[in-house]
Amino acid sequence: MRRLRHPRRLLSILLVLLLCAFTHASEAAQLILVSASQGAALGAFRDALAQRRPQDRVELRTPAALPDGSTFASDTRLLLLGPEALAWRLRQRQAPPTLALLLSRVDGQRLLPAANDRRGHSVEGLCVLWSDPPAARQLRLARLILPGIQRIGVLYGKDSEFLLEELRREARSQGLQLFVASSSGNDDPRPLQFLLGNSDLLLGIDDKQLYNSQSIKSLLLGSYAKNRALLGPTAAFVKAGSLASSYSDQEDWLDTLDELLGQPPRRWPPSLYPGHFKVLGNRQVARSLGIDLASDAELGRRLAEGEEP
Repeated sequence: MRRLRHPRRLLSILLVLLLCAFTHASEAAQLILVSASQGAALGAFRDALAQRRPQDRVELRTPAALPDGSTFASDTRLLLLGPEALAWRLRQRQAPPTLALLLSRVDGQRLLPAANDRRGHSVEGLCVLWSDPPAARQLRLARLILPGIQRIGVLYGKDSEFLLEELRREARSQGLQLFVASSSGNDDPRPLQFLLGNSDLLLGIDDKQLYNSQSIKSLLLGSYAKNRALLGPTAAFVKAGSLASSYSDQEDWLDTLDELLGQPPRRWPPSLYPGHFKVLGNRQVARSLGIDLASDAELGRRLAEGEEP
């Protein structure tokens, strides 16, 4: 019988080939997008995700069409879109690793145990990607646009009061004073008037009881009558008349998801803000307030530089 001349070398080659095979197999996954509402935009997002991750199988389902959470294959990853999809996940005793999107901090406080701290909750195997811009980023954006500001006004409600501690901490770290006023979302103008008299700029937070299609007009008219800008709370309100906001678009979300799905789920944090983002500014509003607003691209670049380690 002929003896192998280099048995150790052959063994090394076989081990490398086996490792490559198992690594490739582990990279492929079943990605299930879960949303209570269906439509063309959601289908486009599914197609874009499938293009980003051609090795994976991507499908779209409603919560009502899902089986018991314990019956999924081990390579399944759930991507939940919105509060209704998350509510389904929280009813399951067991479920695959899960990424939850389209949830604000206020949504999280309402739905998740111990979600008053953005860094944690008590649900195993769940990573929440917050949809509202982080306070630190919004405050830095405010300082980029208006370098001389010192006082920030924040209107809050009972659902968003838990955010104040974090806002105060972030404001202190950036050398800013925070003035806050409680509002029940009714027509009482006194909380807003107090803030306008004691702040250089209003920072909106994503609390739908306070910032919605019915309330935004009076908030903006009151602010601009006192020559005060409203920053945020989201990009949608910039289009309605606020000055500017950071935000993450579909490409930013896909970049973030691609990074997370490329990691073992055990490395996912309980929650995070997307690291990829852009800035949207309203130049008509800036001109009316006498503010020289840089381009969105320039503001986004400078804001991103401030987040580099």
